Amino acid sequence: MAKVADPTAVREQVRAFALGLPGAVEEFPWGESVIKVNKKVFVFLGVDDGSHPPGVTLKLKDPEAHAHALTAPGAEPAGYGLGKSGWVRVPLAEQGAPPAELLCDWAEESYRVIAPKKLIAELDGG
Repeated sequence: MAKVADPTAVREQVRAFALGLPGAVEEFPWGESVIKVNKKVFVFLGVDDGSHPPGVTLKLKDPEAHAHALTAPGAEPAGYGLGKSGWVRVPLAEQGAPPAELLCDWAEESYRVIAPKKLIAELDGG
């Protein structure tokens, strides 16, 4: 049986990756960790106090990435109507949850949807 990656470690890898993107900052509205660029959220990391199952929520405009994310165990369109605009919540504690590397790719995809062009150019080494 495949070992389930430690959800806390996976969440931390995604957080560290997202914070490494140009202009990214972490804030804690509603007591949950979010990563923003240009004052707009591109990754919701939720709370890490154990009160909710660990997961990440990302905006995936690319139809392939969006569809792929929704195939993750327990994944669903994000609540509060965010699912309609491409946001997907991906649980991290489920058997077969996506690996950190894939989640980081999705975090970058989400960043590219939201970040200003000049920061995307910086990310691309421009």
